[in-house]
Amino acid sequence: MRIAVDAMGGDHAPQEVVRGCLTVAREMPFVDITLVGDEQRVSAELRAVSLPSNLHLRHAPQVIEMGESPVQGVKRKRDASIVVCARMVQEGEADAFFSAGNSGAAMAVAALQIGRIPGIDRPAIAAAIPSKKGRFVLIDAGANVDCDPSHLLEFAIMGSVYAQLILGIPSPTVGLLSNGEEESKGNQVVKTAHKLLRQSGLPFVGNIEGKDVFEGKADVVVCDGFVGNVALKIGEGTASFMVSLIEEEVRRNPLLMLPLSLMKGVIRRLKQRTDYAEYGGAHLLGVRKVCVIGHGRSHASAIANGVRLTVRSVQERMAERIESAMLQQTALLSSLPLLLQENEADAR
Repeated sequence: MRIAVDAMGGDHAPQEVVRGCLTVAREMPFVDITLVGDEQRVSAELRAVSLPSNLHLRHAPQVIEMGESPVQGVKRKRDASIVVCARMVQEGEADAFFSAGNSGAAMAVAALQIGRIPGIDRPAIAAAIPSKKGRFVLIDAGANVDCDPSHLLEFAIMGSVYAQLILGIPSPTVGLLSNGEEESKGNQVVKTAHKLLRQSGLPFVGNIEGKDVFEGKADVVVCDGFVGNVALKIGEGTASFMVSLIEEEVRRNPLLMLPLSLMKGVIRRLKQRTDYAEYGGAHLLGVRKVCVIGHGRSHASAIANGVRLTVRSVQERMAERIESAMLQQTALLSSLPLLLQENEADAR
C-alpha cells in the first residue's frame, strides 16, 4: 500500500507532519509513505533520525497557503505539494492521500484530478463526532454550501458506508438535520430529501434537531455543508468554552483544586473524547480514491492518526464500497423528478 502525504500542509508543517509520518512508517512497515513537499525543508527534519525504508520523499516546490483561493491555487500552482499528492493518486503512484493543508484545495484537486465515483454528483466531507453513545458521522461537514435533495441522499448513502467500515456499526441509522422532528419541518430541500430517505431502504429515523445530535439518536446525521460546518464549529467552540469556564471558576476558588485533582483521570478521558487529534481527520467521500483531510492545527499525534485512518480506509476499500452502494439506489434517484413535482404540488 502506498500513501502520499502533503508534507507542507498545516500550521506546523513540515516538522509535525514528518514526525507523525515517521511514527506510522515504523509501526506499519507494509505501508509505503511518500512525503510530498519542499525537499530541502523536509530533508532537514529527517537528518537527525534513522530513516525507515518505507518512508520516501517527493519534491514539490510550491505550497497552496491556507488563505489562498483553492481553485485558483490549484490552477496556478501545478507543483504545489497537495496537487502533486493528488497527481500521484491519479497516475497510480499512490493509493490515497492525506493533507492537513488547505481543505478547499484538497477537495478541488481530488474532484478535478482523481474524479468522482459514478453516481456521485457532490463529494462530501464526513466527520466522526463524539456522542453519548460513542461516535456518529456528520455529513456534509463543509464541502457543499448549497444542495439538492438528491445530494442529501448521496450523503446518507456515503455516510452509512463510512459508519459501517470505520465506526464498526453494522446497520447505521440515518437522521436528517432539521429545525424540528416533524416531517413537515425544514425547507423544501429538506422536505423532499425526507421523502427520498424514507424510500431509500436505509434505516431512516426521520428528522433530527440540533439539540439531539450529541444524544446519539442517529449514527449518520445528514445536512448540507453550510449547516454541517456551522454545527461542527459551534460544537468545537462550545467544548473549548466549557473548559475555559471550568478553569476560570477554579482560579476564582482555589478550594476547588482539591476535588478537581481527584478527577484528573476523568478530565483526561473527556479531553481525549473531544480532541480532534484522536480522530485524525475527515474523509472526502465520493471521489474514486481515499482522501483524508486533517485539521490545520494538527501536531504529530493527529497527523499519525490521520495517516492511520487513511491506511484503514484503503484496506476497507472505502471508495469501492460507496460505488457499490450507489448502484443500489439508481432506481430511487431516477424517480427524483417525479418526487420534486409532487412536492411542488403539495407546496401549492
